[in-house]
Amino acid sequence: MDLIRILIAIVLPPLGVFLQVGLGGAFWLNILLTLLGYLPGIIHAVWIIARR
Repeated sequence: MDLIRILIAIVLPPLGVFLQVGLGGAFWLNILLTLLGYLPGIIHAVWIIARR
């Protein structure tokens, strides 16, 4: 299941984080990082998914 979430996180980082943690602080931080730059959003999303 984590592999699917990681693939989703690469395509759409906030969705990957949402599937892992819901509408928490990590989700909003990921939206901000994705808006500032796509690569930071991907890195953060993969980190959140791999950590849990």
